[in-house]
Amino acid sequence: MNITPGPLLGKIETPTDLRKLSKEQLHEVSEELRQFIIDVVSVHGGHFAASLGVIELTVALHYVFNTPYDQLVWDVGHQAYGHKILTGRRDVFHTNRKYKGLSGFPKRDESPYDTFGVGHSSTSISAALGMAIASKYKGEADRQHIAVIGDGAMTAGMAFEALNHAGVANANVLIILNDNCMSIDPNVGALKEYLTDITTSPTYNKLRDDVWHMLGKLPIGKRFTRDMASKLEASLKGVVSSSSNLFEALKLRYFGPIDGHNIIKLVDTLQDLKDIPGPKLLHIVTTKGKGYALAEKDQTTWHAPGLFDKITGEIFKKVVETPQPPKYQDVFGHTLIELAELNKTIMGITPAMPSGSSLKFMMEQMPDRAFDVGICEQHAVTLSAGLATQGMRVFCNIYSSFFQRAYDQALHDVAIQKLPVVFCLDRAGVVGEDGPTHHGAYDIAYMRCVPNVIISAPMNEEEMRNLMYTAQLPTMQQPFVIRYPRGQGVMPEWRLPFREIKIGTGRKVRSGKDIAILSLGHPGNFVTEACKELLADGLQPAHYDMRFVKPLDEALLHEIFSEFDKVITVEDAAITGGFGSAILEFMAQHGYKASVRILGIPDRIIEHGKPEDLHRECGYDATGIAKVAREMLKDKITVTA
Repeated sequence: MNITPGPLLGKIETPTDLRKLSKEQLHEVSEELRQFIIDVVSVHGGHFAASLGVIELTVALHYVFNTPYDQLVWDVGHQAYGHKILTGRRDVFHTNRKYKGLSGFPKRDESPYDTFGVGHSSTSISAALGMAIASKYKGEADRQHIAVIGDGAMTAGMAFEALNHAGVANANVLIILNDNCMSIDPNVGALKEYLTDITTSPTYNKLRDDVWHMLGKLPIGKRFTRDMASKLEASLKGVVSSSSNLFEALKLRYFGPIDGHNIIKLVDTLQDLKDIPGPKLLHIVTTKGKGYALAEKDQTTWHAPGLFDKITGEIFKKVVETPQPPKYQDVFGHTLIELAELNKTIMGITPAMPSGSSLKFMMEQMPDRAFDVGICEQHAVTLSAGLATQGMRVFCNIYSSFFQRAYDQALHDVAIQKLPVVFCLDRAGVVGEDGPTHHGAYDIAYMRCVPNVIISAPMNEEEMRNLMYTAQLPTMQQPFVIRYPRGQGVMPEWRLPFREIKIGTGRKVRSGKDIAILSLGHPGNFVTEACKELLADGLQPAHYDMRFVKPLDEALLHEIFSEFDKVITVEDAAITGGFGSAILEFMAQHGYKASVRILGIPDRIIEHGKPEDLHRECGYDATGIAKVAREMLKDKITVTA
């Protein structure tokens, strides 16, 4: 489907073209840009509401600043669609998040306008500050550095660390706080209340506006300077609203709040701020999903709705006639409630992903036992550790890729103290269209070296339930990792009775005599399909679902290596240091000789695309597994004329 941009947007190939327009034309550009995103995303999919909320800001930034010389960092990339369209990627924007197409996030090797790759949140201030310090060192006094950070991303500790440094670095950095009370789910915590206090204080805002209106009628000269006016405003902030003190106490000049959808006001404000050196923060108030009524009303649903009818708002769902397997995240969410009803010590923690992880179900039914702590993975892990010291059995649900951010806490606060925290690592393996910043590739490798930790992966929903059940038993007194992928499982009828799984035990899925295929987690289902192909070739593969990578089922491995001299391992994780590596270590330790092929995520960055495309590219889909098995068994394959 060919989607045509509006007449003004159609002439903008780069921000240089945008800057040729009059300020009065920017409102029309904003409307055309908003409509173009609605048109493309409704047909091709992608993130939605976040970019609609910053259309005017995006236009104003590229209009006022000399990008890419002036460096713009988005936090996070969900809101950067307008930025991509205005910076030379309009005509290929329909490939966004598609295999071999544009990345869904800013990406340095995609465009010079993408100054920093941003998939995880709360990095923009640190990155922009680093750029600003470098520019200062190089004598680039005219260069501007802008970090756009959402109020959800601002909840992370890293953002506050950067603010603390920015205030004393004396570098030319502008932080734009995009305040819409949302990340993917509604924001939580004291910062949300703090920002609400600023934006809703009628006394402060009216007095501030009245004073500036009055000052505008005074002659600015020797007796009343701009600096004096700024000091007067600062004193008003301190007297009327204590809320403004947070940023200014960190030595950041605070401006706002202003309407983030008033394009003329934004342009004028940004022009003024260009002339003010040093660290400063502009607080803008926006509506996530602005311009599309349904998205404004239900911002969580419309964060990334999939394909939809832009006129009616109907989100297209695949219609199926038979019962379908659930998503693994929903198995987690519903199973946790079942377990919590049986075990009163169970609690749930997630860092800002209650919908994505399905902890929302427990938060709704048991609000005193399930908590969203904001985009604070480190805090989530150590909070879980603190709860565990008091006898609570905590299920800490973090996406595998985001768990990396709390590695020190998992090691120092949980593993060393041998606390029985259950880490449920959602989105393990390749996640699809979100790409390399979100692939859960590394958790096995970086957790396998940590003492005291059990690491498991279910092949299906029944095993996942049973691993969760096992992890919360009173006899389990050490950290327990359960990793599982994004998307559907394989069992429509999955609500089966709980059964304890003995730690460090696998199972034989099928017997065979020619080759042993050892799988960990959901890719075991790919092995099942591969075995069907191999059987059709007259080959007899054996399949073992190992379930645990730490501890390994050594009894089962002794049996395997005593019987087979050809082995394939399959995992949805980095092969360097992962499950296959653990099998090779076992072989070396016990002196076994066998030909082993390790299948999984290779030692390179895997880009975005549908999971099935990425499994095929990495070579561990059913076809890839069968191909490797045939190569290893080529002397056993009979070719008929």
